Amino acid sequence: MHHDTFEQIRNALGLVPFLTRIENAQDYKQALAMMDELIDSYDANRTLIDILAASIEAWEDSAPEFAEFNSAVSKLDGIDVLKTLMEQHGLGVNDLPELGSKSTVSKLLNRSEGRKLNRNHIEALSCRFGMSPAVFF
Repeated sequence: MHHDTFEQIRNALGLVPFLTRIENAQDYKQALAMMDELIDSYDANRTLIDILAASIEAWEDSAPEFAEFNSAVSKLDGIDVLKTLMEQHGLGVNDLPELGSKSTVSKLLNRSEGRKLNRNHIEALSCRFGMSPAVFF
């Protein structure tokens, strides 16, 4: 019953093998180009985008050319992410009332007195910036 469907899938994957697994830098380049095309019609291509995104992510997590970057990113914490977001959005310590007073925000950003983002901070930041709370851990 599904024999024809399976054959069509195999044939399609033969044309774009990087869809499910990137083997080298050329595959990666083609995967990124394909993603650019798929994004133009996001709703129609959502399933393909999800599959290709997983392939791209797996490559970026393991490829030697990303090792230095991945190592640097793994050392970042929620405060580093917050500082980057503040810079990108042109925000100052007065612009984050969800974290507390200007003094509290300043202490957090400077890690004064061992300050860290707490659960309430993380929930508020994830809502404000539309990001997963995991980004701030």
